Amino acid sequence: MSVQRLNRISEEIKKEISHIIMNELKDPRVSAMCSVTSVETTPDLKYAKVFVSIFGSQEERENTLKGLKNAGGFIRKKLGDAMKIRYVPEIHFALDESIEHGARIAQILNDINKREEGK
Repeated sequence: MSVQRLNRISEEIKKEISHIIMNELKDPRVSAMCSVTSVETTPDLKYAKVFVSIFGSQEERENTLKGLKNAGGFIRKKLGDAMKIRYVPEIHFALDESIEHGARIAQILNDINKREEGK
């Protein structure tokens, strides 16, 4: 399978899972501030690692991740209904902390700038 086709499939999976989480998932543990940031699919399409960014406290992040993992079968079934691919990948959710990391770096840079202006 070409890398370009794999990227297109991963992007389509990302779009569909985002839609399912926002519109069809009813688990109260899943935060409304949850978004799918990227999807890595294996070349054989058997597994998809779905990276999610969750805004909130550490407890909210953990609960949302548990809710998503618990709803994995439901999400996979809905994904299979929405996409016309021969094999629907097994979904594994992972926390994407890049947004929080970027926010921390921005805050540190702002603090440094304020200190420099004060001198």
